[in-house]
Amino acid sequence: MSEDQKKQLETQLWNIANTLRGKMNADEFRDYILGFIFYKYLAEKMELYANSILKPDGIVFTDIKEETEEGQEYIAAIREEALEKLGYFLKPSELFSEVAKRGNSDKEGASNFIIEDLQKILTNIQLSTMGTDSEEDFDNLFEDMDLNSTKLGKTPEARNEIIAKVLSHLDKIDFKLEQTEIDVLGDAYEYLIGQFASGAGKKAGEFYTPQEVSTVLAKIVTTGKTKLKSVYDPTCGSGSLLLRVAKEVEDVSNFYGQELNRTTYNLARMNMILHDVHYRKFDIKQEDTLEHPQHKDDKFEAIVANPPFSAKWSANPIFTSDDRFSQYGKLAPASKADFAFVQHMIHHLADNGAMSIVLPHGVLFRGAAEGHIRKYLIEDRNYLDAVIGLPANIFYGTSIPTCILVFKKCRENPDDILFIDASEHYDKIKTQNQLRPSDIEKIVTTYRNRTTEDKYSYVAPLSEVAENDYNLNIPRYVDTFEEEEPIDIEAVATELKIVDTDMATTDKEIAAYCDELGISTPF
Repeated sequence: MSEDQKKQLETQLWNIANTLRGKMNADEFRDYILGFIFYKYLAEKMELYANSILKPDGIVFTDIKEETEEGQEYIAAIREEALEKLGYFLKPSELFSEVAKRGNSDKEGASNFIIEDLQKILTNIQLSTMGTDSEEDFDNLFEDMDLNSTKLGKTPEARNEIIAKVLSHLDKIDFKLEQTEIDVLGDAYEYLIGQFASGAGKKAGEFYTPQEVSTVLAKIVTTGKTKLKSVYDPTCGSGSLLLRVAKEVEDVSNFYGQELNRTTYNLARMNMILHDVHYRKFDIKQEDTLEHPQHKDDKFEAIVANPPFSAKWSANPIFTSDDRFSQYGKLAPASKADFAFVQHMIHHLADNGAMSIVLPHGVLFRGAAEGHIRKYLIEDRNYLDAVIGLPANIFYGTSIPTCILVFKKCRENPDDILFIDASEHYDKIKTQNQLRPSDIEKIVTTYRNRTTEDKYSYVAPLSEVAENDYNLNIPRYVDTFEEEEPIDIEAVATELKIVDTDMATTDKEIAAYCDELGISTPF
């Protein structure tokens, strides 16, 4: 997809967002727009698949007359195959383009009231999966789209008009689904999620990791690999980080994730399907990851996460006998779950796997239980592979500086830890800092080559980390101190004399002018 095409697409999408702006909060109209995009995708996918089945008969899906006996036979046959292949089914009259046409019809005598039909169709998509393998993946996917909400309009007619407008705008976007190498839909989805995150502050930022940071995490865990058996994100948000990992390798066999927020969990499942991840290849669960883990016995080859920074958790003493935490002797504090997420992820990491996690800088040096866990991970287990300092203000909703910790159970370099200070390498865009492609490349290349570079990176022997009492604060290892230029006192004194002479000359000139004008001098 060219940059021009991408810009045109983004303009169209933002126009759609503006149709709803002012009627509700950004995170509320996000649910409608992304929901309609998902419906359009499912409909177009359904139509393409049905047309491929009907090709030998010389007809297309939309030609089928649903009310006839022959039409019913066609629909029954296609339904069976679609549920197996796609995991859901839509009738010709339920396709997005058909509903958009009805909603914007100006034919005399024709009703363009579509809200009731549309709500039924969204329900039918879910009902079509009942009793099939895909039932869990489609369950309540559209629950955040209340088409009768007064936020869309005070009257049914007003709501209908807004919805018809949005459908009409979306209907003009060609997602080019038949061209598998072009991910128009993925780009559209990522753009909107990113826009809502930046526009809605912390609330939206909680479920979205900026693509630049996602890219760093993904490139690190896929280092040296072309295929992955599994990738897991215990705080998967909208699923974008999982999908970013998939872009770095030829194939990912299975995607796993867990998300606490119900709306965001729905977004993650939609995002998987939109990016053509087959329903049998992903397993996304909704629950609190630390309190109620859903993938208890699984081990994963790649693990990535951007958990909520310093979140609260129960730190219930019962967890001291939980396999994820028991070996450490201490639990992460109830006020800061950062290390609880680290412990959870390490428990699920396969022996040949790699994990990268974004955390606040406090995890590098805080003491008490966190210091104890940090020491155990390095001294006893030797799992910590690298510490990467990121610039401040690159996450939506928080300006705090963050870091990436990289862990491996079988390290290629067991005698040292790599420290990278990338905190001063970024581009300032409006109020947000952003990693540039060159900054990402520098981080990843330095990590892969494990190089020491003055004021940027340092390979610290484990003995040095032990001497620092397992404090990982980056300035202890990467010296970024800039010496100030020496000051030539003699030159400064000479300059001051010249300034004094100039001032005296100027004072004489001013005094002469004042004398001429018959006024007193200002000094």
